Amino acid sequence: MSVDEFVKLIEALTKLLGVLVWPALFAFVLVRFGPALKEFFSSLGELSLKGGGFEATAKRQQAEAAAALVAASVARPDANTTPASAARNAREAAAVVAESVNARVIRRTSKATALWVDDWPDNQIFERQSLEALGVSFALATSTEEALDRLAKQRFDVIISDMGRPPDPRAGYTLLEKLRASGDRTPFIIYSSSNTPEHKAEARSRGALGSTNRASQLFEYVLEAISRVG
Repeated sequence: MSVDEFVKLIEALTKLLGVLVWPALFAFVLVRFGPALKEFFSSLGELSLKGGGFEATAKRQQAEAAAALVAASVARPDANTTPASAARNAREAAAVVAESVNARVIRRTSKATALWVDDWPDNQIFERQSLEALGVSFALATSTEEALDRLAKQRFDVIISDMGRPPDPRAGYTLLEKLRASGDRTPFIIYSSSNTPEHKAEARSRGALGSTNRASQLFEYVLEAISRVG
């Protein structure tokens, strides 16, 4: 990868993160991990995928997915987040893409569809962009009722849901229970504010593929779900 190409990637990442209200953190991530990100992008294999009228460069898709996933990993800091921990999350996100995305994965994701259920869908723009870069198509629902209506009309490869949606603080589980009771076995992922072992165990016991509040782990869960279908 040339210097010019890398600069363009950094500019794209800047645009993705430009809306953040924590510019100091963004500057820290770029300064601290600029060389590491450059090495990461340079190491991506130049793979070309062809078939069915589709031709794309896997290297570019990996880079776009990594940029969006890095953005998702630092876009919503909480009271416990520090610049150092956010930078670790950014590096982890880039590593997840490098380790999990290859030509075979992109062939599967390019045909995959996902339903994302959340009453505030704009909060997960970067997470969706990281998967859309690999070809995943998303449909959105803001309520359990809307999700069930969509699922009655269309089959999805994976469902992602938040937990609480007024007036139901456990709306994610409500939706999951309704689906499993109807015989729908679509892989189901909880993406909410909690990442405790107890909540993870409960989600799995109820039939979910997993539960997390980390963008990089969500990315891995979605790829796992799609691989099961494929």
